[in-house]
Amino acid sequence: MSDYKCGTCHDGVCAAGCSRHADKLNTFDYLADLPDNAAQCDLVEVQFKPPRKGYFLNANHLDLVKGDIVAVEGNPGHDIGTVTLTGRLVPLQVKKANLKPGTEFKKIYRKARPVDMDKFHEAKALEHETMIESRQIAKNLGLKMKIGDVEYQGDGNKAIFYYIADERVDFRQLIKVLAERFRVRIEMKQIGARQEAGRIGGLGPCGRELCCATWMTNFVSVSTSAARFQDISLNPQKLAGQCAKLKCCMNFEADQYVESLKRMPSREIILYTQDNEYYFFKADILNHLITYSTDKHMFVNEKTITARRAFEIINMNRAGIKPESLLEDGEQPEKVSVDLLDQDNINRFDKKKKSKSNRRSNKPHRNDKGQKQDKRENKE
Repeated sequence: MSDYKCGTCHDGVCAAGCSRHADKLNTFDYLADLPDNAAQCDLVEVQFKPPRKGYFLNANHLDLVKGDIVAVEGNPGHDIGTVTLTGRLVPLQVKKANLKPGTEFKKIYRKARPVDMDKFHEAKALEHETMIESRQIAKNLGLKMKIGDVEYQGDGNKAIFYYIADERVDFRQLIKVLAERFRVRIEMKQIGARQEAGRIGGLGPCGRELCCATWMTNFVSVSTSAARFQDISLNPQKLAGQCAKLKCCMNFEADQYVESLKRMPSREIILYTQDNEYYFFKADILNHLITYSTDKHMFVNEKTITARRAFEIINMNRAGIKPESLLEDGEQPEKVSVDLLDQDNINRFDKKKKSKSNRRSNKPHRNDKGQKQDKRENKE
């Protein structure tokens, strides 16, 4: 087993399958310690600047392990990437990437040399400046698009421009200007707003790093129905994430809420008792608690009951029976104050603190004989 261990390793877990770079593209190779694992497949997974990775053919049968930096075939020239997976799990990842069986894979040339790494670092140092200047060029051409990121190929002969656009953009003139200005081959690749947020990163309202920047690779469409199922206020400012789209996390618990709603009565049903009519006001879906009010639009004479009790009353009403109360026999309603003035004593701020002089005067002191004497006694 390899001596290297990352921060998430535990005893008995294959350390050779861990990655030195913890990102959302990392795949734990739990078969890395098996004999001849790398020889079982000639394909190798190589990662570039996230979220780009590809699969290359190890035609020269190089001894590659996870974490090696290699020079691979580019278009044109060569590119520099990091080996992230070898062996038996690579075909499964190829299948997950929906690559066709007849796909021709590019080759791995060699392990990166110091000369290759020098060119690689020189190319990467130009990315930020190129992105800023390309944005100004696109603005001067009047194109309705935003260039979110630029990635140079390892040999510096090619640059990929990632852009966002709501409409179709004719960037033929832009490519000519960029090629003339930077003297490299230009490739334009459109990404969505969620992909851009994942590339930039940030913190969400939950206080944690964005899901799209840590582990999410496939983005599923999010609709406002997920918010309705969970009784979330349809406020665009609260429902939208940093990408200005609906938050992906609204889909995480939507199925659980849908299942819980199946065991809840309809909100349109009115409950009838001998003294009042009760209308639906709010619900705690996961706890199956429903709060009813005697007024449709106001919180009046509210009572909270379980969904099971609500179904009992609905069946009784259908049979023409009106119970005495929504609550079950012997159950006492919880007294919850809705008045803030009743929750605490507002006169607590009016209590005056004793001054230091008064506190000192009330303390007993000792006389010359060592006996306690109170200052409040009259002096002779």
